[in-house]
Amino acid sequence: MTSDARAPDLPIRVVVVEDDPKFRAAFVTAIRAAPDLALAGVATLRVEALELLQGPAAEVLLVDLGLPDGSGIDVIRGAQQAWPGCEVVVTTAFADEAHVMQAIEAGACGYLLKDSSPENIVDEIRSLHRGGSPISPLIARRVLQRLRSPAPAPGAVVPPQEAGGSAALSAREAEVLELVAKGFAYDEIATRMAVTRHTVLTFVRRIYAKLEVSSKMEAVNEARRKGLLPR
Repeated sequence: MTSDARAPDLPIRVVVVEDDPKFRAAFVTAIRAAPDLALAGVATLRVEALELLQGPAAEVLLVDLGLPDGSGIDVIRGAQQAWPGCEVVVTTAFADEAHVMQAIEAGACGYLLKDSSPENIVDEIRSLHRGGSPISPLIARRVLQRLRSPAPAPGAVVPPQEAGGSAALSAREAEVLELVAKGFAYDEIATRMAVTRHTVLTFVRRIYAKLEVSSKMEAVNEARRKGLLPR
């Protein structure tokens, strides 16, 4: 047996990189409750995650892409270098093609949206460790569409997206974005709209995908630029 071989009866070491306190707590609780998993570390920031990569290697890394101090893509790339045997699963609200392809190209083996339950995340960790590639159905569809779509011809000019096209927001999406622009937190938006936090995050994910952005500020600025929000 080599020095880095893992005994089959040892728990799977998992590191969680997540800034949202509710999701982070749910992931941590689910992992600690699973007898075959072990929580090896928790980070809430990009810089904290990169510091964890300097320590003992984990076997599975759960990483959010939208961290307060940078992109989780940097953490994925760092894990590929520091922990080459570690399997990476993205857990995020970003469903747009750009984030999906960047994460996969950086080395992610799975891509799950935050509508997955913590219990499902645990099952996906086990699947990943057995050689699977957990991926949310919406993301699988996006990847397949990308593979089926022909690439633009060299030198071809791709017309810009118009505000009245696929970037147009629904009434509820526009309402969410207006509240975000006013500084309301997701929990406050959920209360004002009489919906769940999960529903608000679903609206946010759709907004990001339609506007092709990756942060609240970018979403607000892009929506105003396109005339979808008042300035």
